[in-house]
This record gives sequence, structure tokens and C-alpha cells, in this order.
Amino acid sequence: MTRPGQLTRLDSGQLAALHTFECAARHLSFTLAAAELCLTPSAVSHRILKLEQQLGFRLFQRRPRQLQLSDEGRRLFMLLNDSLQRVGQEIDDIRRHELSGTLTLFARPSLAQCWLVPRLADFGQRYPAIRLDLRTGNEEVDFRTQPVDLALYYGALPAAGQRVLPLMDETLTPVCSPDYARRQQLFERPEQLRHCTLLHDARAWPQAGHDAEWQAWAAQHGVTGLDDAPAMIFDRSDLAVTAAQHHAGVAMGRQRLVEQALRQGSLVAPFPALSSRAAQQYYLVLPERSPPSPRLGVFLQWLMAQAGHAQPAAPPD
Repeated sequence: MTRPGQLTRLDSGQLAALHTFECAARHLSFTLAAAELCLTPSAVSHRILKLEQQLGFRLFQRRPRQLQLSDEGRRLFMLLNDSLQRVGQEIDDIRRHELSGTLTLFARPSLAQCWLVPRLADFGQRYPAIRLDLRTGNEEVDFRTQPVDLALYYGALPAAGQRVLPLMDETLTPVCSPDYARRQQLFERPEQLRHCTLLHDARAWPQAGHDAEWQAWAAQHGVTGLDDAPAMIFDRSDLAVTAAQHHAGVAMGRQRLVEQALRQGSLVAPFPALSSRAAQQYYLVLPERSPPSPRLGVFLQWLMAQAGHAQPAAPPD
């Protein structure tokens, strides 16, 4: 049993009482402290009174409609405030130590070029001690032989057995330069596509045909006559889109990847009513090693927020 004036070894109740005192001293109000701590004002007053009895001195000068710290209370509040700041700084130091080192990412080239890379400055400002190493390619990552922490893909979600997180869906719409659309009289006239050069991504997703995206879009909207249209074939969506920006033809735009160019006016979507929800989507694959590192955890949370998730998904077990 603690005697008045003796408070050396703190138990959980005494720590709670000191927390209550710090809050009441900061607000100089039992009512505001009660609201912050989800207690009643009488419960706050009871805790403070009990703490004063244990300490052997008064913490507050209680006056009608006014609460002031006593000299002893002011000393204790300054000590607690300084200690809490130091604890907070120490926690930040620990977190910064954990949130450091290299994070190796693999992404499809077009996703990296048009969506991920323009956003990385924000991540770098938030976590300057994490060094990102970004590799790109159309192949699949073998986590057993490649030192990759996270892979970003576009395609059908893989079968069960991998640690997969859906990232975001996609919408398809044909895009071209404003000048090309005017020259070919494309606006609201999809039948004119048969006279245009179609720009294809031959590696849109694994095992996709060179014109798979165009065929899927045309079938959904009843557009015919595209099989004999002139064509250029690329192995990346962003290359097809770049060609479209330079008046080479019409590319099948993925909304997530072309939205900035559409806003800036270097591309137009001549058939705004003929957009299609893609059967494919963007998703993340994590290696089987467990658990994810703290730096991978914060990157996943940041990535989900960038994709528009209100609540970041937890890494799969």
C-alpha cells in the first residue's frame, strides 16, 4: 500500500492517474479532459484527488469556474510534458530506424512509367530513409531467385496459392492526338476507325494476342471492320500511347495510365460514351516469406492510398 507522499514504483492505475492529470493540466479543465479521455468530469476529479492523496500535495487550486495549477502541479506538469515529448521522439527514432533500407519493386513498364513513377516523390518525402529500387519488365518475377519485395502486375488475378492484393481496376477507351482526331473525323464516329492506324500493345497481359484489347473493346461496342485496318505493334502500352500523342494513330488507352495526358490535352478520347471496363486489373504479388518488413508495410499502405482505397488493405498472411 502506498503511503501519502510515496509514489516511486508506478503501477497501471497510477500511470492512468498521471495521464489524467496531464490532460487536465493541459486543458485547465476537468470537463475538457473528461471529453478527451471519454470519462465523466466526476471521474476525472476523483482520479486527481486520489493522485493528490498519494503524492501528498495539491496539484490544482480549485476556484469557482476556474482551475489553476499549484506550484507543485506546475512542476509536475512540466516534467510530465517533457518526458512525454522525449518518449515520442524516441518512438519516432525507432520507427525511422525500422523504416529504412532498400525496397526492391518490380512493375510492368507502362504501369511504372505512367502511374507509379509520377507519384514516387510523395513517398520519398514521407519516408526519406527508404531507398526504392524499381525494376520493370513483361516477365513474371521468380521470388525464389530474384531479390524482389513486391511485384505490380496487370492482368487476370492469379489462382489461389500466391500472396495477392488487388490494387485497382481499369477502363479502356481509344485515344489519339487532337490533330489526328480532326484529320480522321473521329469525334463520335467510331466507324472511321477502319481508316485509321491502330496502335497495339502486344504484351497487354500474359498470353494476350497482339490486338486483344482492341478486339475486346470492339466486340463490346459492336464496332466492326478493324481487322484490316493499318496497324503498328508495340510491346508496351505507354509506347503505343506515345505514338498516338505524336499523331501516328489511335491507341487503346487505359484510363489510369492516360488520364494526365487527357487532362493536359495531348490526347483526346474521341468516343467518350464508348468506354469499357477491362476484364483485367492491376494487382500486387508478395513473396511467400513472412512477415512483410515495416518498410514494405508502409509502402503497401501508401500504394493503396494512391490507388484510391479509403482503408489500406492489410498485407496477406
